[in-house]
Amino acid sequence: MSKILFVMTGADHWTLADGTKHPTGFWAEEAVAPYEVFKAAGHEIVVATPGGVVPTVDRGSLAPEVNGGQEGADKVAATLASIDEIKNPITLEDVRLDDYAAVFYPGGHGPMEDLAVDPVSGRILVDALASGKPLAVVCHAPAAMLAATKADGTNAFAGYKVAAFTNAEETQAGFADKAKWLLETRLVEAGVDVQVGEPWVPNIVVDRNLVTGQNPSSSAPLAAEVLQKMA
Repeated sequence: MSKILFVMTGADHWTLADGTKHPTGFWAEEAVAPYEVFKAAGHEIVVATPGGVVPTVDRGSLAPEVNGGQEGADKVAATLASIDEIKNPITLEDVRLDDYAAVFYPGGHGPMEDLAVDPVSGRILVDALASGKPLAVVCHAPAAMLAATKADGTNAFAGYKVAAFTNAEETQAGFADKAKWLLETRLVEAGVDVQVGEPWVPNIVVDRNLVTGQNPSSSAPLAAEVLQKMA
């Protein structure tokens, strides 16, 4: 059994271009599906957040329409409620990368607010990438890559092929014209090679030890890919 680090957003809102604070947090499926995959394989999970804040779930991610109906929504909510690790996070400063076999960043709009500008998270990403350990990032969590700068000021992920929540998906979700910035655009500006797949369809991209997923439906297949890399 190995330990897997979940780095999660501590934000409970996302500040839009007009200053409005949109309630958000992490997306339930993106934490629950990989958690179930990793636990079923016998691994231990440790959650870390900025300041050790207990992560807030985006209430929208518990809705029936994004969970295949009411039964799916009830299952996700029940599983989430049972995950003690999410209720007892450590701080990012307390992370010792040597303790973990893999690192995983679930998404939701929360990372756009805090992890995108968090230097401690950025350092964890730089070190995880350099370590060769599986590093997995899904949906909006690649926003955290924007804080992963090397000593020379360049982005550690420049030149890497990455899947991330696309401008098309943000448009269809109704936020593209409200956001201060768009994830796909900012990643491309940082030199990241974003591999755009069809909206809402699982899209997993593997580049060296980096495993990325485009959207919520990519979460479970991403976790399966991480297990293969750990094997």
